[in-house]
Amino acid sequence: MKNTLILLIIATIFIQCNSQNTKYQDEIKQFQYKLNTEFADATTSPLTEKDLKTFKSLDFFEINEKYKIIADFELTPNSPIFELKTTTERLPLYRKYGIATFVLNGKKHQLNIYQSQDLLKSLDYENYLFLPFYDTSNGQSSYGGGRFIDLEIPKSNNKTIIIDFNKAYNPYCAYNHTFSCPIPPKENLISVPIEAGVKAYKKH
Repeated sequence: MKNTLILLIIATIFIQCNSQNTKYQDEIKQFQYKLNTEFADATTSPLTEKDLKTFKSLDFFEINEKYKIIADFELTPNSPIFELKTTTERLPLYRKYGIATFVLNGKKHQLNIYQSQDLLKSLDYENYLFLPFYDTSNGQSSYGGGRFIDLEIPKSNNKTIIIDFNKAYNPYCAYNHTFSCPIPPKENLISVPIEAGVKAYKKH
């Protein structure tokens, strides 16, 4: 009887874990689907007219939940507004909203998270935060110019923030040089490869 109860408990835990994993996989697949839909639509795609004709899908790293990070989050309310460098002469205004600290692959990492001053004027994006970053996979399996993650201001707990690298995407400049793209600040370098999110673009 005791052994049967233990087996039932183990089975229940296994089913719950498997269900949570499936739900997470579906969440990331939905993110990938939306991105592919945007790229396939001529009205929203950053692709050149030539590349759009042969586009089928972006390349993604395998979904891996270890890259969904709960990071410690320190707000920086007194940080000054600054001009963020881009690939053109455009200099959008940003402010460092906070500092995220986390451990990944046995190493401690720190990233600055920014808030666009232009988007503060929009009701749809007033809670939007921006995370541009480099990692050691850049120029190899991922885009050499770094990648981005869109975040939101934490609703209830400002001491932590979720960073999901499975939702990392390339700047439009990775697909079309006519765009003006933010350049990740040098201090936002992760000293390990982030094998999650969108891979480097290869024309098919």
